[in-house]
Amino acid sequence: ILPHKQELASALFKNIPVGTVSWGGIQLEEREVTTLMKDGMPYLVNRKLAWEEDMENCEEHGHLSWADPSKVSPRALHRGTTQVGTMGAGNHYCEVQVVDEIFDNEAARVMGISEVGQVCVMLHSGSRGLGHQVCTDYLVKVEHELSRLPFHLNDRQLACARINSPVGRDYLGAMAAAANFAFCNRSIMASRARSAFEQVMKKSPEEMDMHVIYDVCHNIAKFEEHTVDGQTKRLLVHRKGATRGFPPGHPDIPQRYREIGQPVLIGGSMGTFSYVLTGTQKAMEESFGSTCHGAGRELSRSEATRNFRSVDVRAEMAARGIVVKAGNNSLLAEEARGAYKNVTQVVETCHKAGISKLCFRLRPVVVVKG
Repeated sequence: ILPHKQELASALFKNIPVGTVSWGGIQLEEREVTTLMKDGMPYLVNRKLAWEEDMENCEEHGHLSWADPSKVSPRALHRGTTQVGTMGAGNHYCEVQVVDEIFDNEAARVMGISEVGQVCVMLHSGSRGLGHQVCTDYLVKVEHELSRLPFHLNDRQLACARINSPVGRDYLGAMAAAANFAFCNRSIMASRARSAFEQVMKKSPEEMDMHVIYDVCHNIAKFEEHTVDGQTKRLLVHRKGATRGFPPGHPDIPQRYREIGQPVLIGGSMGTFSYVLTGTQKAMEESFGSTCHGAGRELSRSEATRNFRSVDVRAEMAARGIVVKAGNNSLLAEEARGAYKNVTQVVETCHKAGISKLCFRLRPVVVVKG
């Protein structure tokens, strides 16, 4: 693909709307968004908008069954009518990557990765304006409930509610609806990425083996069973800036991955390595089946813009052979790799701690940002 990097960057940038726009996604009526939030990925598969295997290789098969769209506000619902299949901004991206090193040949083989130099596409996005609005709406509601709780919060952003309180139950239903929306959003982005490759490479996605390896969440709360003090308990596990990493044999991961463990996708900061790992039993014992989800910021966005210039960031990436397309050029300074921790060190820490296992490393050649 190296001779086609510029073409691919342009095609991906055209096919996948970027930025904080409220247009460019597949156009849906509000009733269709409601059905999509309830059904998740099956909504797309039934309408031939996604491959059935995409759903199978998705956390929870792309469908949280307790989703309750009736708990999503009209404003949030409306924001979702034009945003399915769009990237957003901030740290969201679409990258064309090349396998740079393989650490676990057998696990990589099961995922369809057989050699260094193989091409992959990694997508990072979520529930877009709909999910943001759900959060905004319920922060207001939860703050009203705080006076009833028997403790004081040091930070309003830690606002919380009892799980079985009316607002707690409502939020879980709305959050699951937003998660189903996010599964569908990423799936349509994947479909549009396939189309971009087909346009440039003049081959079908099937010919190019453009199969989804996995789709995993990193901002979500879900009910799961875990062992605590020797007893199996049903817990509400919050993963904020964390990734699920279930071990080999776990019933909640696709059959094809039962022998190696769940794929764990660790996206790097802009222009750096990304990694794919596998879940481990130790993660179940030590971290409720969870591991990291990325490098994490070291500088705030305002600090980053004071320390880096977008023109320099673009030039530095070009010098390393990386083509960049961005909807907002100033975003490049905010997302400069120097604004983030070293993802390799973060991943190696998780590997050494045993809460996820290195599988292969990816190097970017095309970066599309919001």
